[in-house]
Amino acid sequence: MTTSNYTGVSHTVFHLLGIPGLENKHMWISIPFFISYVSALLGNSLLIFIILTKPSLHEPMYLFLCMLAGADIVLSTCTVPQALAIFWFHAGEISLDCCIAQLFFTHSTFVSESGILLVMAFDRYIAICYPLRYTTILTQALIGKIGVAIFLRSYGIMSPIIFLLKRLTFCKSDILPNTACKHIVLAHVSCDDIRVNIWYGFFVLMSTVILDVVLIFVSYVLILRAVFHIPSRDARHKALNTCGSHVCVIILFYGPGIFTTLIQRFGRHISPHIHVLVADICILAPPMLNPIIYGIKTKQIRDQVVHLLFTKQK
Repeated sequence: MTTSNYTGVSHTVFHLLGIPGLENKHMWISIPFFISYVSALLGNSLLIFIILTKPSLHEPMYLFLCMLAGADIVLSTCTVPQALAIFWFHAGEISLDCCIAQLFFTHSTFVSESGILLVMAFDRYIAICYPLRYTTILTQALIGKIGVAIFLRSYGIMSPIIFLLKRLTFCKSDILPNTACKHIVLAHVSCDDIRVNIWYGFFVLMSTVILDVVLIFVSYVLILRAVFHIPSRDARHKALNTCGSHVCVIILFYGPGIFTTLIQRFGRHISPHIHVLVADICILAPPMLNPIIYGIKTKQIRDQVVHLLFTKQK
């Protein structure tokens, strides 16, 4: 690769453009961003508060849900305020260190959410296949260890990306056509060979998200096999209902991610703003909709929300 056209100066400050090609519509685009962010903060905070303050909800499924809600708050907070600052105040300037920190926490939290969805699938497998041993297998001590393991896996596997980026010389451009810092977006403005970054990113994807999807699929195959061996139709229906919320969240989390990956790989002729918007949906939709899904489809949480919001007003 020749670098004769570049200055040779490594940029330490970058400018996030927001959504390229739609700069004149940023104010309108900020409305769904703001609504989704406020909804995510309120919904997930309410969910965490209810689960932590109600002893009846101190069960494995709800404790894992509490972890998911916490990860949702972190994920949306890592990116949406930055996007709103760009939309409202044209404040897209960000230092290299802040950029790397932002992408590190965004990617790590995304991997954490994938891990939480995996253990929630394991939770449903234990609940349906071994109901009598459910609480003895998934003790609070084990749940705590699982939470620590998810945290260590996600932040541990993303740590090398910090060093892979810090070694690069960013002399191509100081413009990042996105609403937030992303690993490959930042790497592409480097003059150096970024094949190591690309391959490590591929390794992270395969060893975390793709592996989690495969294990979730296996879990649900085992769950369905167990359910269809239940003789009672009502019991089968009840068992499947307990998985409904989790399946909806899985589709909501992985669906846009898979679509984004396909667009990046095969949609070279698609406008850049479509790439950015679809990637932003991966960040906006799950944190906003997860509390709504669990609030509507889970009776225990729905009852507690109604009790908290309406009982005191009578």
